[in-house]
Amino acid sequence: MSIEILGMVATNDISETHGRVEGSPVDAAYLTRFARAHEEAGFDRVLIGYGATGPDGFAVAASVLHATERLKVLIAHRPGFVQPTLVARKLATLENLTGAGRVAIHHITGGDELDQKRDGDYLNHDDRYSRTAEFMSVLRRALTSEQPFDHEGGFYRFQGAFSSVKPYGEVPLYFGGASPAAVRVGAEHADVYMLWGEPLAQIAERVAAVREEAARHGRTVRFSLSTRPIVAPTEKEAWDRAERIRAATAERVGAGKWGQGFGRESTSVGATRLQEQGAHGDVHDERLWYGVTNLTGPGGNSTAVVGTPEQVAEALLKYYDLGVTTFLIRGFDPVDDVVEWGGGLVPLLRAGAAERQRVTVGAGA
Repeated sequence: MSIEILGMVATNDISETHGRVEGSPVDAAYLTRFARAHEEAGFDRVLIGYGATGPDGFAVAASVLHATERLKVLIAHRPGFVQPTLVARKLATLENLTGAGRVAIHHITGGDELDQKRDGDYLNHDDRYSRTAEFMSVLRRALTSEQPFDHEGGFYRFQGAFSSVKPYGEVPLYFGGASPAAVRVGAEHADVYMLWGEPLAQIAERVAAVREEAARHGRTVRFSLSTRPIVAPTEKEAWDRAERIRAATAERVGAGKWGQGFGRESTSVGATRLQEQGAHGDVHDERLWYGVTNLTGPGGNSTAVVGTPEQVAEALLKYYDLGVTTFLIRGFDPVDDVVEWGGGLVPLLRAGAAERQRVTVGAGA
């Protein structure tokens, strides 16, 4: 199994430890520097996040792609606000302008009720996932169909839908969600199912559940894991750094105050899982750390893996052994961490995956 390493870019310098930058939410020079740091560090792709009050992800993606030569993008998108036929044309056009294979889309159905309502979405949790399923089905058809097609479903209706612009190849469909409704949708429609950083036993259970559901549709699905590595030359220094990050986060954002109201009306099953795990202790599986998770509340990707580059790489590769082949790693010191990982963690992850492939091939021979 090949390994894919993702990062995440933002349009200004923001993190739990830095707080929020005053002024414009878009700093073009910072975004360019951030994107190029990922490319120079050997990342494959960067996620561009989504929020109901934030900059437009497609415009940000275009900037990243034009500022780099080979770096790919993963555009986070909430189904329900733009027609899937239009999204297909946007994706295909962007790829035609920037190069083959550089564009992918991540479907986030949404668990922050307040943020959904900011864009006028009042559907309940399970209905949103039903809409996402239909969206992904139509999107894939619009990206690939050589003939106009009609569609009439529960949420979308089209007559003679067609895109004259086509991607060079497949546009990967990423997807995230932890509820039973999410498993049903992701297993049937996603190419890559994205998971937050949970303990190994829980990830094994989730991978097995998605695989079982996917098999019902005659499909296989790849898996991604999102974590926040905290790396230092020695293990003690890494844990000391984690405590400094905890203290800075507490000072900057306070308990439960990170994000734009996330958690006040949260129906995110994944966020609830992280909170429940964090309540049982700060550390799981020796170095999976919930120190920031327990401060910021159900705000998403917040669990960290703490240790030396070698220790963190080995901890992440244990997930690789469970079937995870994509790793999204995002730092608390966003640009500086990317630069540091390029000299240690990224090549160690690639070398570890390659060695596991070599052993597997040898055993098979």
